[in-house]
Amino acid sequence: MNQNFVEIKANLIEGKTTIPIDVKYTSKYSFLIRFLNSNSFKNGAEFSKLIIQMNGRSFELGRCQFLSEPNIDGYAGRLIFINDIYDIESLMFDNKIVRLQNACLNLPLILNLKHNIAESFHKYTANLTYDLSVYKNLFDNLDAEYSKEPEHIRNSLQQTVINTIGREFMGFLDDKLLELEQIIRNFSKDQHKDHGFYFRKQLWNTIICAPFMTRTNLKPRGYAGDSDMMSMIYANDYRGNSTYSKLMHKHPLEQPAAQAVRNRRKIIAKMIRNLNKDSNRGNNKKLKILSVACGPACEIQDVLISTKDCKKFHFVLLDQDRTALYEAARLIDHTEKKLDTKIAVDYLNESVRTMLAAPFLKNKLGQFNFIYSMGLFDYLLPPVASAVIGKLYQLLKPGGQMLIGNFHVSNPSKYYMEYWLDWAIYYRTEEDFKSLLMDAPSADVDLFFEDAGIQMFLHVKKKSKPDFDSKNIQ
Repeated sequence: MNQNFVEIKANLIEGKTTIPIDVKYTSKYSFLIRFLNSNSFKNGAEFSKLIIQMNGRSFELGRCQFLSEPNIDGYAGRLIFINDIYDIESLMFDNKIVRLQNACLNLPLILNLKHNIAESFHKYTANLTYDLSVYKNLFDNLDAEYSKEPEHIRNSLQQTVINTIGREFMGFLDDKLLELEQIIRNFSKDQHKDHGFYFRKQLWNTIICAPFMTRTNLKPRGYAGDSDMMSMIYANDYRGNSTYSKLMHKHPLEQPAAQAVRNRRKIIAKMIRNLNKDSNRGNNKKLKILSVACGPACEIQDVLISTKDCKKFHFVLLDQDRTALYEAARLIDHTEKKLDTKIAVDYLNESVRTMLAAPFLKNKLGQFNFIYSMGLFDYLLPPVASAVIGKLYQLLKPGGQMLIGNFHVSNPSKYYMEYWLDWAIYYRTEEDFKSLLMDAPSADVDLFFEDAGIQMFLHVKKKSKPDFDSKNIQ
């Protein structure tokens, strides 16, 4: 039930007096309230506590104040809290009492973190902060110089700045990345974590001016690599409110790791199209394709170029993020309208956890000619990754193929991702990757890299017939 539209019974307490009210969620830090039994109170009236009965539990919140306001639905006004600031959203939707002041509890630890930072890193970060402020001032002054020009002239002048001084600035950032790597290359895992946190705090004003960096750091959907981040990587363009912010946005998109992401999209599309060419099916059944952690599924528009292509495939798109599935659905809808045809596609809002828990996954999903997952395994530890790949292998039809991606340990963008973007992933060697497929009888397994040499692909073919094995003869 969506608490956003539901009134909940509650009681205000002041001394020995109990005042019954209805409360309704209206904002993250306030309630709408309706006084019952003909009670009324003046604006600013205070109460010692609020007690809410909800979902079979009682929640007690501290001192609060009534603020009257006009309301056509019969509510007297709002209730806000005085001594503690409660997150009403967490209470109503997660049944948890969360105080805004809780963030202060870790403040001493955060402030003391600076004592764990290596002196060389202190110096590096301070110098970089100064240098970036100088560059920002330069680009902001240039923006101001031509700010009164017509829009098309401003855009042209800004592009000239980007192509000249801007590219020199990009080179400066590249040099600073190399310097960073020299300083931190021997750090332990915990040191990387502490120094990365410190780095982002020092560079925060620069980070939040770049749309891509802002999203990777804030993670509005709760995880790195969401569909909006992927779309920014695919677009690989300049975005921002100033020349400086556009350059800071574009720089991470030009790194090898971002190019690897763009490369893998092309690889997936090519393999699906070749799958159709190589098929010797004697019927008109569509090839069934499963994308796991599909995101916006942009690669599908690279596959479905004509109406004829749309008749060849049945896609099943699986992702734990409903927003990503909606974005994929919009892309499919756009393609259908563009080609004036219908595309066979199913959307599954599932997670890896539910996938592993399902005892008869094959009965639920059926079997597939091709299964792929481009980014999921970068976030799975070995036991989970091995279990997932085993489940997926079971879903392959005889003769079917599976392609799984994972970043290699040699990723040259690793420290950029971890320090600037707060984007940590699980890297593997070739041996680590192959070892995930422990139980795959009748499989041909190959491993290859995309052109940037950063992203590995585990290519698995399920044989049409199992190999003859004398050990199975009783």
